[in-house]
Amino acid sequence: MAKFELKLPKMGESVAEATITSWLKEVGDTIEADEAVLEIATDKVDSEVPSEVDGVLIEKLFGADDVVKVGQTIAIIEIDGDGATYEVEQESSSEALVEEVEETVATAKQTTQTSGEDFSDSNKFYSPLVKNIAKKEGVSLSELEALEGTGKDGRVTKNDILEYVTNKGQQPQAPPVAPAAVQQAPAPVSVNGEDEIVEMSRMGKMIAHHMVQSAQTSAHVQSFIEVDVTTIWNWRSKHKAAFEKREGEKLTFTPIFMEAVAKAIKDFPMINISVDGDKIIKKKNINLGMAAALPDGNLIVPVIKNADRLNLVGLAKEVNDLANRARQNKLKPDDIQGGTYTVTNVGTFGSIMGTPIINQPQVAILALGAIRKVPAVIETPEGDFIGIRYKMFLSHSYDHRVVNGALGGQFVQRVAQYLESFDKDRVV
Repeated sequence: MAKFELKLPKMGESVAEATITSWLKEVGDTIEADEAVLEIATDKVDSEVPSEVDGVLIEKLFGADDVVKVGQTIAIIEIDGDGATYEVEQESSSEALVEEVEETVATAKQTTQTSGEDFSDSNKFYSPLVKNIAKKEGVSLSELEALEGTGKDGRVTKNDILEYVTNKGQQPQAPPVAPAAVQQAPAPVSVNGEDEIVEMSRMGKMIAHHMVQSAQTSAHVQSFIEVDVTTIWNWRSKHKAAFEKREGEKLTFTPIFMEAVAKAIKDFPMINISVDGDKIIKKKNINLGMAAALPDGNLIVPVIKNADRLNLVGLAKEVNDLANRARQNKLKPDDIQGGTYTVTNVGTFGSIMGTPIINQPQVAILALGAIRKVPAVIETPEGDFIGIRYKMFLSHSYDHRVVNGALGGQFVQRVAQYLESFDKDRVV
């Protein structure tokens, strides 16, 4: 019998690791090719890892909540055939594993000798690895208990404790506090018998962390502009039925707006950048993220790759495909990677405008307000008059560290110009 190494597959250009959320198969289970063996999570997307072969699961090398790098072996499957080649490879990997275990044991022994704290007084569960890291790095029990874990049921994982230690080491030393001063702890939230405590979902925690990080990283500034989209409204109303009949796709406003944004980015390429320390990275491709609401109320941002190279039909198909798969939780990790600029439609919920938070590491985001039928002054060669028009607000948030008010304002103005100059005789 031969043995097959099931490795964590490559899941996108910028995805380097994933967290195992649950095993769908147990040791001894028979597995068919393409059958899901375990579930993983990367960034905001949950995925399944299928087996590439028929066989029997004989070993799981990682457990739930473990973080695995792309290309690492996560399980061993026994299959029919010659196993000589595998056994040679396995011997070297086993030696490496033994060395790693010996190093961990040695570290644990050393830590035990230098630290008397064993965290046995805590009511929370901590894995031996987390305890060893905490002892080695001098993390006290009170610090460990205050740490918010990202594992199942809030458990502190290896990544949580390592991230805490890293950030702790980078924090500037606070000035000494006078003996008489009393440091105030944050006031606890009052909970009574009528209140309901709801645990944040894994995605909710990640979104919260991402939003706070963005607010702390970028100097957010907003520019607003009102756009007359009457021509677009009438054009879509005229063509949407024929478009759906011919293409099998609904013609929404989103691809029309995405087309205008892609054109404006080509005119102002310094909006399509990211910041790395003191360096600015100009992105060659225009990859537009479109914020989409999920059934559970969370948001996800699938990406339209090379949006400037797609015509309106192509954009419509891409928008509909990504939106549908987002609602069905069928997005792949690569579908949400590589965005260079984001558009969010706050008008879906009736808002006339919004001040969106930048999707890091991008430097700008555009919010589309609700389209409203309003009275407006219409200028003509014969004079001005009041008429009914379809209008909406565009809200542009941008990072004032690298995008000044002129660029941020000119960009959103250019988007408005493209929308207002939409060809009413356009054939799609």
